Amino acid sequence: MAQQNYTRRDMLKTSALAGTALAAAAVPRCHAAEDSTIKLALVGCGGRGTGAIANAFSATGGPVRLVAMADLFEGRLKGSLGNLTKRAADKVDVPPERQFIGFDAYRKAIDCLSPGDVALLTTHAAFRPMMFEYAVKKGVNVFAEKSFATDGPNVRRWLEAAELSEKKNLKVGVGFMWRHSNARQEVIQRIHDGAIGQVQSLRIYRVHGPVVCPPRPADTNELAFQLQHPNSFTWVSSGFFIDWHCHNVDVACWAKGAWPVSAQGMGGRCFESAGNQFDHYSVEYTFADGTKLYAFSRHINGCWNTYADYAHGSKGSAVIMSNLSQPKPRIYKSQNMVADDMTWEYGQSDPNPYNVEWQELLDAIRQDKPHNEAKRAGEAEVAALMGRMATHTGQVVTWDQALNSQHQFVQDIDAMTLDTPAPIHEGPDGLYMPPQPGITKEV
Repeated sequence: MAQQNYTRRDMLKTSALAGTALAAAAVPRCHAAEDSTIKLALVGCGGRGTGAIANAFSATGGPVRLVAMADLFEGRLKGSLGNLTKRAADKVDVPPERQFIGFDAYRKAIDCLSPGDVALLTTHAAFRPMMFEYAVKKGVNVFAEKSFATDGPNVRRWLEAAELSEKKNLKVGVGFMWRHSNARQEVIQRIHDGAIGQVQSLRIYRVHGPVVCPPRPADTNELAFQLQHPNSFTWVSSGFFIDWHCHNVDVACWAKGAWPVSAQGMGGRCFESAGNQFDHYSVEYTFADGTKLYAFSRHINGCWNTYADYAHGSKGSAVIMSNLSQPKPRIYKSQNMVADDMTWEYGQSDPNPYNVEWQELLDAIRQDKPHNEAKRAGEAEVAALMGRMATHTGQVVTWDQALNSQHQFVQDIDAMTLDTPAPIHEGPDGLYMPPQPGITKEV
């Protein structure tokens, strides 16, 4: 598979969010294809969803076809549809009667599928457990983008649906594409085989520029505004630390071969353009054997940038990732990570894991092979939640506290409409209050 040095978001640029929710058309009847075509329904037509469809189109082994689309905003759906049609018109069959707008649009799109087809859940984390639950109840396979929940009650909802999906033998892929990276698989296997001795600490970094939240125009619905700027609002996306950094948390725990038992963290907001979130986080995770994982997440312009993962052991150290598009993992006999001490490197291009994860999912469907990443995704979400909760509250948070937390940002996400009051409100100055460690409650 050819190397492709770009992220899913870079693959396709969709139109700006626009419009208001429209009444959805009556659900059409969509019969199963008589050939081997796997039908796709896209729920969430932003960059992640549009890119995921393009990755699905790249797979070999049999035909796939996009047959339904759903989004809250008509402009976003139309932009995605136009983009995908330009790329692969022969794989797109989404007439107006299978274009659904509104909060219940996901149900109508999923209803267009049959057993063996795939629902793509690529909205944001606030809606992921609800939509996953519905797809599993309908008995269709699922591809779900990260992140997977925003709080304890919703991660439990995800995990319950994950258990049911396993009982139904559904195939579930998730957006942790690095699990499908040959380079990362090899370096982590070497770590597990003892190449650096006993793992003693891990470091993960995602530090780069921000996603800026602009002031809300006076005539804009506040709920719609927050939904249109999801990465700036914790209740929508689960926050910068989780939505952007959960990949690295998952990979570090994979390298360790365990989930952490507790976390404590520190963070803050230097600039007012981060919505209601911090713009920097530093989290110390602790595993049951005392091993530490240090997670650094900062989203501020003009600062040192990196996107990398490292492991340190009793006999040496490892670069798990030094670059997003080509991770270039290496192993060293010391902690210095200098050329003279390097004992191994992955000296080849890594196939595009965005495409590989789709190839493996579709192969599993066609060959009826076990393939369900849902439980592991939910557990990684618990680990990420621990770090955010600890940082926002200023407390040490354990795995059990994060998993069993009763704190919930939205009490009834299933009943949300554009008439629902926004879960949080801006202050008189037009700014949203960030977390207040020592006061904020998330556990």
